[in-house]
Amino acid sequence: MSANKIISLLPAATEIVCALGLQDQLVGRSHECDYPEGVKSLPVCSEANFPDGMSSMEIDVKVKEILSDALSVYTVKREVIKQLSPDVVITQAQCEVCAVSLPEVEQALDHYLDKPAQIISLQPNSLQDIFTDIQTVADTLDVTEEGERLIEDLTERVDIIRHKLKFIETKPTVACIEWLEPMMISGNWVPELITIAGGVPILAQAGKHSPYVDWADIKAQDPDVILLMPCGFSIERTMREIFILLQQEDFNDLKAVKNNQIYIADGNQYFNRPGPRIVDSVEILAEIIHPKQFIFGYEGEGWVKFAL
Repeated sequence: MSANKIISLLPAATEIVCALGLQDQLVGRSHECDYPEGVKSLPVCSEANFPDGMSSMEIDVKVKEILSDALSVYTVKREVIKQLSPDVVITQAQCEVCAVSLPEVEQALDHYLDKPAQIISLQPNSLQDIFTDIQTVADTLDVTEEGERLIEDLTERVDIIRHKLKFIETKPTVACIEWLEPMMISGNWVPELITIAGGVPILAQAGKHSPYVDWADIKAQDPDVILLMPCGFSIERTMREIFILLQQEDFNDLKAVKNNQIYIADGNQYFNRPGPRIVDSVEILAEIIHPKQFIFGYEGEGWVKFAL
């Protein structure tokens, strides 16, 4: 097996590479790659085209403005990548708001490197897609067996949850909120994760992009559980904007509020990253939805109950 010089422009891809035992082959990362801890020392090969510290609404407006001008939300640092001279660059074609896009990478590398670099582009919409992407990365990097072992381990963890919930009849309805202003419900793989964890997802379809919703839609569904997991936000960052939810009309009349079933999860580290820790996300959901059946130990770090 020959060593590759790998640049990952996607946090999930960085986690995949490391989980496959190839962290020592990473030579560069995106500005968002921060796990495992050791990757933080790598050269940064991308940057966001909007400042830190913006509110959810400001971020949404700025991103739409950038995209309407046919510009990219992120910039690839061509000079850094050229100096690193990668053999493989991993990016994504799933969401132009989430990370550096495939066209942006192709444009940045076109006639720019001294040697051709292989581009791996990930585009998952489901849990199986995520597992397939892991195997694709493993195959491309010549560690096929490590990929198979990793997927087997992840699948086994999912199957344990499925098996334990086989005869559970009570399945709470769950609203996973992916953005607070304007409001979005988590789509793509999240509805599937909710189903595996013994819940019933509302207002979003498995495998489809996250939809914008009106508060009236959530109110009409009156979910048993509300889980906030804004894209790219930590628990602390979400807490700074929790007032957006609290000030919604008739908020206190919801079942989830009356029964103390409002939760905040670390969307950035878990649910928004289609890599190996997506199974951690299933376990987090299982802890929240069926606390009598599951205690995996994520409370306090991966999620918290919001005390009204």
